[in-house]
Amino acid sequence: MISKIEEVRNLFEGDLIQAAKTGAYDDLYLKYFSRLQGLTTLLLKELPGLNEEAKKTYGPLINSLQVAQKNAIEQGKLAYEQQLQNNPLIDLTLPQSPKSTGMLHPVTQTIREMNAFFRYYGYSIVEGPEIENAEYNFRKLNLPEGHPATDLQDTLFIKSPDLMLRTHTSSVEARVLSSQKPPIRVAFPGRCYRNETPNASNGSFFYQYQGVVVDKGITIQNLMSTLEEFHKHLFVDAIELRFRYKYYPEVSPGLGTDIRCQLCAGKGCEVCKYRGWLEVLGSGMIHHNTLKMCGIDPNVYTGFAFGMGLDRLVMSKFGITSQKSLYDGSLAYI
Repeated sequence: MISKIEEVRNLFEGDLIQAAKTGAYDDLYLKYFSRLQGLTTLLLKELPGLNEEAKKTYGPLINSLQVAQKNAIEQGKLAYEQQLQNNPLIDLTLPQSPKSTGMLHPVTQTIREMNAFFRYYGYSIVEGPEIENAEYNFRKLNLPEGHPATDLQDTLFIKSPDLMLRTHTSSVEARVLSSQKPPIRVAFPGRCYRNETPNASNGSFFYQYQGVVVDKGITIQNLMSTLEEFHKHLFVDAIELRFRYKYYPEVSPGLGTDIRCQLCAGKGCEVCKYRGWLEVLGSGMIHHNTLKMCGIDPNVYTGFAFGMGLDRLVMSKFGITSQKSLYDGSLAYI
């Protein structure tokens, strides 16, 4: 028996040295004190089979070994944890944590913020095709073939006269009104394309943000209050709006909405064309012809629609002085 005790003692001392290097003190405890196969536990299990004299001889030795081993494990564990706190281990085989080298584009950030606002007020967020046909891009928006108002659209045709890159997100409005029944409350961001001469506030590629509401009893006051609350949300109240009558074929009456230029504080700059005000959206009450062509009875339902120049809102919000810089790969915005 004495040789077995010494064997377990010597084996434990070697394992204790290894545990001090690896911190595997829990495994060490199980190796010697698990109920079924612990090496010290097995020594204890042999005691009942010994005679009284042997029990008196070896019992104290095994108990002493057990206490010493448990104390050594506990002290070693505490020392190892203290060492980790003072000198954390560095595993050179672990991959380095990735560095944050980019951010969401200002347009993406603004779209997400706008989506959150309109979702809060019960709008669904939808999308539509960027390659559009004349039916949805013009006809259902009260722009019949040959109508003089179509001259306002500098359209990029894929196959004239029926297939084009959409000139506005109003095409999605036409699709929504044609496919859904009132009450309707939707909003949708998207890319649009026009044959524009690029300048500080315009380009051939740009984003718009459209919203449509159709229900019984909708008035122009609902439209104006929605736009006021939205701009207060986006610019945290530090914004001044003005509404003015403006012609848009798909709405009647139509409203143009301007914000006091945030880049020059209304003094005049290249972005606002030295007027102190920046036009950011067109809106109005949906024309009764548009409702009829989309299968909605204008005698029962009314509604409003707005189309925001999203790029101009982004420029005002982030202090960006050129629309072109948003999409030319500038490292400041990617």
